[in-house]
Amino acid sequence: MNQDKISKVIKNIRKSKGLTQSQFAEKYNVTYQAVSKWENGKSMPDIAILKEICQENNINLNDLLEGKNIKRKNKILLIGAIAAFLLIILVSLILFGRNKNDFEFKTLSTSCDDFRLYGSIAYNDNKTSIYISNITYCGGNDESKYKSIECTLYEIDNNTKKKVSSYNYQDKESITLEQFLKNVNFNIDHYSKNCRIYKENGLNLEIEATDENSQTTIYKIPLIMEENCES
Repeated sequence: MNQDKISKVIKNIRKSKGLTQSQFAEKYNVTYQAVSKWENGKSMPDIAILKEICQENNINLNDLLEGKNIKRKNKILLIGAIAAFLLIILVSLILFGRNKNDFEFKTLSTSCDDFRLYGSIAYNDNKTSIYISNITYCGGNDESKYKSIECTLYEIDNNTKKKVSSYNYQDKESITLEQFLKNVNFNIDHYSKNCRIYKENGLNLEIEATDENSQTTIYKIPLIMEENCES
């Protein structure tokens, strides 16, 4: 997924409609801070929202995710051309089935009551991508100050844990868990596991936070998929 391309497209769409970030946020039932993060490339919309934005603005979602040049579809088409196009598509689907370059999407969530997040897997016959963002802690008020925090995405396969990606903070100034999570997002464009065999594996997020007294707290966040990828 080309996150920079997506952020520019969202910003251009909002400005072309003459909307403020707050107005754009209200349209998609999110906060204006979320829109700001989208436009600055710090996070990405939930895949359902991204699909809605593309549909409303005649943008090819697959091209957007692949980072290709985005072109708006012409709104005025001859009826005969539309009919011919639909006929070709129908025949192609019957004869050849799904285009191997079309993306399918599955939503990732967590079974852990203490955390919420947006996550998705986008896949086709050639590649699998994982996106996770907007991680929030809802397990109580953790006001502890941490001098170092690392959030790691692991792949779990038959009790074997393999690191996929990580985001860490280590600075002179200590921060809270909430402050840390605001900047955490994962964008794995070429996941080593094909989504269609993902059902045999699992993904976990693990947060390791060390406070100013050198005490370490570990949060484990198992991820679940809405349904298995098609075989």
